Amino acid sequence: MRASGPGGQNVNKVSTAVQLRFDYLRARLSSAQREMIRVTRDARILSSGEIVIKAQRFRSQEKNKQDALNRLNTLLDKATSVKPTRIATQPTRGAKERRLETKRNNSGKKSNRGAIRDFD
Repeated sequence: MRASGPGGQNVNKVSTAVQLRFDYLRARLSSAQREMIRVTRDARILSSGEIVIKAQRFRSQEKNKQDALNRLNTLLDKATSVKPTRIATQPTRGAKERRLETKRNNSGKKSNRGAIRDFD
C-alpha cells in the first residue's frame, strides 16, 4: 500500500507502506492469552479479533515489514505478560517518623496563617 504524508513525486509511484493483519483468535494461543489480548486497551486491537498494524516509517518496504513484525511482537509480549503480584509491606519506623515530622511542620505553618489576635 502507498504511504501517506510528504515525500515528493516518488511517493505517488512506490508502494512502501505495510499493513499487517493478525487474527489472534485463530492463532495458536491459549485461551487465557487470547483473553488477555482481548481486554488490552489498544486501538490497534479490533473487536473482530484482529490486530492491525500499519508501518510506513521507512522508505523501504522490507524495513517496514520488519518494523510491523517487531511492533506486533512487542504488542503481544506486552499484552500477554503476567504482572507479578504486589507483596504488601509495612512502612519502616524511620518512614513513619519522617511522615509525622512533615505533618507537624505543615500544621505549624498553617496555624500561623490565622487572624492575628490582640491579647491586651
